[in-house]
Amino acid sequence: MLKKILLPTILLVLAYGFWVSPNFKTIAAGIAIFLFGMLSLEQGFQSFTGGVLERLLRRTTSSTTKSVLFGIVSTTLMQSSSLVSVITISFLSAGLISLAAGIGIIFGANLGTTTGAWLIAGFGLKVNIAAYAMPMLAFGVILIFQSSRPLKGIGYILAGLGFLFLGIHYMKDGFDAFKDTINLAEYAVAGYPGVLLFTLIGIFATVVMQSSHATLVLTITALAAGQITYENALALAIGANVGTTITAILGAMSANEAGKRLAVAHLMFNLVTGILAIVFIYQLVALVNGVSALVGIADDDYTLKLAVFHTVFNVLGIVVMLPLLNLLVVSLEKFIPEKKPEVDQPKYLSDSSAAFPGTAVEAVRLESLRVYEAALRIIINGLGMKNTDVISTTDLKQVVAAQKLIHQFDIDAMYDRHIKGIYSAIVAFISDTAFSRREEQSADLQWLREASIRLVEAVKDTAQLQGNRIDYVGSENREMRELYHRIRLQIGLIIRDLEEMRASGAGVMDVLSLDALKLLVDEDQNRLNQSLAELIGKRTITPAMGSSLINDSVFAHDICMNLISAAQTLFVAGVQHPTQAAHDVVLDKSDLTQIGTQVGTENPGSQS
Repeated sequence: MLKKILLPTILLVLAYGFWVSPNFKTIAAGIAIFLFGMLSLEQGFQSFTGGVLERLLRRTTSSTTKSVLFGIVSTTLMQSSSLVSVITISFLSAGLISLAAGIGIIFGANLGTTTGAWLIAGFGLKVNIAAYAMPMLAFGVILIFQSSRPLKGIGYILAGLGFLFLGIHYMKDGFDAFKDTINLAEYAVAGYPGVLLFTLIGIFATVVMQSSHATLVLTITALAAGQITYENALALAIGANVGTTITAILGAMSANEAGKRLAVAHLMFNLVTGILAIVFIYQLVALVNGVSALVGIADDDYTLKLAVFHTVFNVLGIVVMLPLLNLLVVSLEKFIPEKKPEVDQPKYLSDSSAAFPGTAVEAVRLESLRVYEAALRIIINGLGMKNTDVISTTDLKQVVAAQKLIHQFDIDAMYDRHIKGIYSAIVAFISDTAFSRREEQSADLQWLREASIRLVEAVKDTAQLQGNRIDYVGSENREMRELYHRIRLQIGLIIRDLEEMRASGAGVMDVLSLDALKLLVDEDQNRLNQSLAELIGKRTITPAMGSSLINDSVFAHDICMNLISAAQTLFVAGVQHPTQAAHDVVLDKSDLTQIGTQVGTENPGSQS
């Protein structure tokens, strides 16, 4: 309801303002140009996501201090706490950073946004800023029309800065002209009622414009022109700080529980900071006066003193909230718990994780790992073994040989519960997002989809293998019993090798080790087929038994190969585009056949 009313109301107010005053037109145009500059700036910085920003974020969030510093620096460079908030929610939703690291970034972003006030108050109002805007716009537009993505990104950044400067110029001129017709300062409200009223105005303005920077610029230019009092300007700055949380809240609506927790943390930080600033506003004013005198700011330079105030109360918020960070994390995890549905659903796939190429790929990789883990559990149980036996140092050969009876395991039900929902979401997510990705990210997404497909095929092959396995493991025919033990042992040892590689941290060299495992699987199948032919020839087993075993050996071979191929995509780390890098060095089937022919079928390290 509010959304339906808000837009017509804004349009009517603008139309009335344009009709009443040409100066209002100038100010409104300045705000519009400024906001368009913000959009252009964000567009420019988004061009560089999917690589540099993601890697930097991973490296600089290992501690709370680093997270706060990253928030400060990134917001200072991008001049958009909203963009930093959205990126952080995206990374958190994709599982790339912890909640504590995300909250630290938000704390830092709030402090980083104060640099905008310093730039405007210290530079933008004291020089002819429009003169700097024109060359930026000219060069920026030229670069925007280039085909190169980095050049296009730089073009948007330059154009964005140009529009920001131009918007500030028009807002300043508009308020200066206002002095000749109407003095808005006459409507100032003193004391705490004024503080509360203008705080609410600041919140409303920021919610409407979706930019605390725009509210601050408007406040600073109005203050410089004498259109609002210093005290009311301070309240507007507080309101802008609180109102900026609306962007994080909107961004979290499509995020998972982790993203929602971050949005609530952002809101709590800004509310606590705002309440403290309101309650202790006159003490803070005294502190600002002292700091201003110390750094040489004149008593009547209210625009710079506003920048000092904006910085001081954000520092105050960090000082108060940072020691409570761990308590905040625990509380948010308690009050916004993860949903545990009967059927497993994706944890990392959301509109937020799809917002940037790097997070989209990482979100799919993490979900694919969940499919991998579920597939291993199902395959191990489907073979009549326990996870603790396979993923351990236990002598697996003895475990397999000791089993005389294996019960039926409902693989289909486990697949529906633990894999189907996630796998379907992965396919849909990739289909929905691939069109907007750059070539390397699209390739990575396709490789990840293939990995999930292979895992699903491995589970289906296990279901096919299960019937005969149950019958023959308890068979009176010793040869059949031992051959099925051999098949189970082969799959179990392959899974153990994969888990050991995963635990060690895989790289490109490990991809080659996985190729060696493929050779081993082929060798084991060849030896099994030889043994089978000999047993059939000796009439030790019947042809019917032999045909069942041949089919099941193919299923076992495919299970192992699919698991290894999936691992080649999922277990590579430490390179920019891991899935593509992995497949660049993977040997295809003809390569494996050629190598197998060269080295022969004798291998002392055989697992059979």
